[in-house]
Amino acid sequence: MDLQHKILDQFIGKVVRKDLAFQVKGNLPVPTYVLEYLLGQYCATDDPEAIEEGLEKTKHIIRTNYVHRAEAEVVKGKIREAGRYRIIDKISVLLNDKVDQYEASFANLTLTNIPIGTEYVRKNPKLLSGNGVWCIVDVGYIPGEDVKVRWEIQNIKPIQISNIDLNDYVNKRKEFTTDEWIDFLIHTVGLNPDNLNRREKFIVLSRLLPHVENNYNFMELGPKGTGKSHVFQELSPYGVLVSGGDVTSARLFVKMSGNKEILGLVGYWDVVAWDEFEQQKGKQIDSVMIDTMQNYLANKSFNRGKATHEATASMSFVGNTKHTVPYMLKNLHLFESIPTAFQKGAFLDRIHLYNPGWEIKMLKKDSFSKSYGLITDYVAAVLHELRKFDYSADLKKYVTFSTTLSERDHNAIRKTFSGLVKLLYPDGNYTQEEALEIIDFAAESRKRVKDQLYVVDETFKAEPAVFEYTKVSDGTKVQVETLERVGVFGMPSVSEPVKASPFAKIGEDRAGDSTPNSSLQTPKSLAAKSIEIRLNQTGVSYKTLFADYLQTAHVIEITDPFIRLPYQVYNLIDFIQMLKETNDAPEELKVILHTNADSDEAVPEMIDIFDSMQDDLRSYSIDFQYDFTADHDRKIVADNGWSIYLGRGLDIFEPYPKFTMGCAAQENRRCRAFSVTYTNQ
Repeated sequence: MDLQHKILDQFIGKVVRKDLAFQVKGNLPVPTYVLEYLLGQYCATDDPEAIEEGLEKTKHIIRTNYVHRAEAEVVKGKIREAGRYRIIDKISVLLNDKVDQYEASFANLTLTNIPIGTEYVRKNPKLLSGNGVWCIVDVGYIPGEDVKVRWEIQNIKPIQISNIDLNDYVNKRKEFTTDEWIDFLIHTVGLNPDNLNRREKFIVLSRLLPHVENNYNFMELGPKGTGKSHVFQELSPYGVLVSGGDVTSARLFVKMSGNKEILGLVGYWDVVAWDEFEQQKGKQIDSVMIDTMQNYLANKSFNRGKATHEATASMSFVGNTKHTVPYMLKNLHLFESIPTAFQKGAFLDRIHLYNPGWEIKMLKKDSFSKSYGLITDYVAAVLHELRKFDYSADLKKYVTFSTTLSERDHNAIRKTFSGLVKLLYPDGNYTQEEALEIIDFAAESRKRVKDQLYVVDETFKAEPAVFEYTKVSDGTKVQVETLERVGVFGMPSVSEPVKASPFAKIGEDRAGDSTPNSSLQTPKSLAAKSIEIRLNQTGVSYKTLFADYLQTAHVIEITDPFIRLPYQVYNLIDFIQMLKETNDAPEELKVILHTNADSDEAVPEMIDIFDSMQDDLRSYSIDFQYDFTADHDRKIVADNGWSIYLGRGLDIFEPYPKFTMGCAAQENRRCRAFSVTYTNQ
């Protein structure tokens, strides 16, 4: 059973085809979760006729009930003529203490100060948050003379699921493999998992962490158009997206109304997301708000007025970067684009995760899902319920971190671990390898914060943190490094006194030389070792990987069963070109390829290709031989005594588009994850 049929089989009635909301939405400023709420009632099926009928029903509801601001007066007329009319609008409520009643305002219908029953507000306290809640509302009209308020709210229903069966959701996780579940979640947030590798999927799903963890402090900075604010604006009725330049202390925390203290956004929402969190000319940041914010991010509480208030709202800060990552690392720091008032250690040290938004490609038409995912309203309710659980203590079953880390470092890693477990393994069933994958990502995400703190605030250098952990299972020590620093040759980690190899995985113990390979080594400096290249790592080429070990060889045998497709043959040609440029053999160089074909029918075409290469290479004094005898091993054996074992053979690069710098140089390409082991026979 393929993934889409499995999704429908397990979650029928709770899923919807993710492209349908875009078909209905058009240019309407309606959150996706509002549309999917409707689509979930009429289109949660794979029956094409039912979907088409449901689409028409949803479009009809939007046409007749959704209030366009430009048509507000027309809708008011309909309410008057019919006496009662159902609308979809964003409603916010204030308490009018002069007359002791709650009063509602309609965002698009442009009605204000409309009395609303206390029972509605008690059931839906978010109406008081000041940011509005999308609702289905029955509005009545009272005709006649001597009527103080003609408009009447007769019924109101916020557009969100009131309850879910969390156990049912958790139990169904076991029906999916981890890869399937991750892709299912990617579809659910509206993206196409086929366009993302595993690391990119983790980065996308990390945007859900503030929704699933209480008091989680999240930051993502990156280029425009990568979907940074999408999950905060479109995914959940439990989160609110505000413009970073329009936030005040009163709006965020507590507003004083006479002697009354009215809670702000953090008192009503699971997530408060700051959009466009970047420097803006002419915008002044309230210093009192920053101080209050720092206290809240650290202690989950804040002081305003006479009282101390506590809240569980997570904070997310998303914004655009001004420069490329290499430029920022060389000249500034990775926080350089956020408002200057926030560029201080006391604030930044409270960030649990810095998501590398620059690793996500700009979203294009094929970036979005056209398949089934959970209705956003349903998954939002699931994430809301999962906030009640905490798996942070489970981390100690797998690793112990260096004691040089501060308590905030430990807390950040634990909270990220807990959140990702809830997202990926809500049933609690995961392997040690899967746990370590989460731990690596969590530790790297916190290290990204800490590395930049050393630049922003030098006082942090007084007690440098070594991001290293020991596996409980076997005592192996693993050093953590951020990918952007690994990709910059010769750049040491700020917190480490010894330079780490740019090829080191998140630094598992390995033998051999650990000096950055920024230039070709001399033969006498070579050593047996193992290295691991990380997913999306850049700055890697055949030259940096192999030239040192092969430059004195006369005969080189390549065993790689997957030299079949055109791009794989191009990889082979690139490898031989590298040998031509770097090999010191005084006589003819001999290259022997052991490969295989995926079918007997493919062999004649492959023979033609290799024979053509043979003729061409002869003119460069390279004797190229080949056969179809390769087994599953992938290795390079040279007559100078070195053998190089390859985890992925020569197929080490992620696909890259045409007309990019990746075409010009291998160092500009993103890598797949793979290992290389060098041995001297």
